[in-house]
Amino acid sequence: MLRAMTISSVNMDQVTNSPIIILKEVEGDQTLPIWIGLLEATAIASEIEGVKFSRPMTHDLFKNVMDQVDIKINKIEICDLRDNTYYALIHLTNRGKTLTIDSRPSDAIALALRTQAPIFVSDEVLRKSKQVEATREGVPADKSEQGKKWQDILEELNPEDFGKYKM
Repeated sequence: MLRAMTISSVNMDQVTNSPIIILKEVEGDQTLPIWIGLLEATAIASEIEGVKFSRPMTHDLFKNVMDQVDIKINKIEICDLRDNTYYALIHLTNRGKTLTIDSRPSDAIALALRTQAPIFVSDEVLRKSKQVEATREGVPADKSEQGKKWQDILEELNPEDFGKYKM
């Protein structure tokens, strides 16, 4: 199932010193943090703030080309999370033909803002994101008995223990 999302904020992550965009569920409380590049953060923030440049930026140029050839963005979808990398799809229509284009989430979001296209996130991505977040916070992602057992063993290890073992 897809969940409609909106942009809650664009901030700097104090730990990684990287821009982060927070998507929030339109009809719920779920959020999704996505770390993005500085240029993409600028493209998103400038559109949110209504900043206009004297020359078209990349996402503005792409929108202008789409307008000229009658391509409409129907929606964007954050569709996967693999190896800490988010994936997105841009769903387009041109002359009655539906197309789906692979994209980075930041580029898809920047285009969605410029075209007023809705942003969606799959339930699977939200689930995977929570699992990654839990792992970062030290909560075992594997909630089975064996997963809990290994979590206990790892928590009891001291750095000095590693010197005892030869490779």
